[in-house]
Amino acid sequence: MGVQAIVDLAESNGGLVTTAQVVGAGIPRARISDMVKTGDLERVQRGVYCLAGAWEDEFLATQLRFPKGILSDGTALYLHGYADRVPFQLTMTFPRSYGATKAREAGIEVRTCADEVLGLGLTAIRTPYGNEVSAYDLERTLCDIVRGRRVVDVQVVNPAMKQYARSGGKDVQKLLDYAQALGVEKKIRNYLEVLL
Repeated sequence: MGVQAIVDLAESNGGLVTTAQVVGAGIPRARISDMVKTGDLERVQRGVYCLAGAWEDEFLATQLRFPKGILSDGTALYLHGYADRVPFQLTMTFPRSYGATKAREAGIEVRTCADEVLGLGLTAIRTPYGNEVSAYDLERTLCDIVRGRRVVDVQVVNPAMKQYARSGGKDVQKLLDYAQALGVEKKIRNYLEVLL
């Protein structure tokens, strides 16, 4: 009992299922181990499993494992189509009060921010596998990639800002509002003055 229910849960979630989802559905967690032994499930990360033969969506798996995190910075830039390389390391932003040790141990680049701006620009975006995850919108992402670092990576920021300036869907006022809220208004204005 429970095997088909686990398959149904996974199929409704992009081929992935978590231990918490299985237990929450009233299915004994031992069914997961049974399905791993029979090859019906494969362990993706601690507490996250995918159906055998399903394409592993690292973005969704990470979101499921760390639901308080929001995909951000270079990871969000990639998801928006503003970076052509898959990030070597996923980046997530967490509330400052969140203990992100396990996320760091899992190889995630951890950012933190104050609760009052944590939800600023939060949106749902599709991964290359078609699954929906939580990430920051483009304007918030552009602000994030110029803040919080001593040295801004010009090989990432410059092409992204140029592409944004050429974009028909840009919202410069939103970008400036976010920049002001995040304390990077001067940096963003400098880019905009050169590009617009």
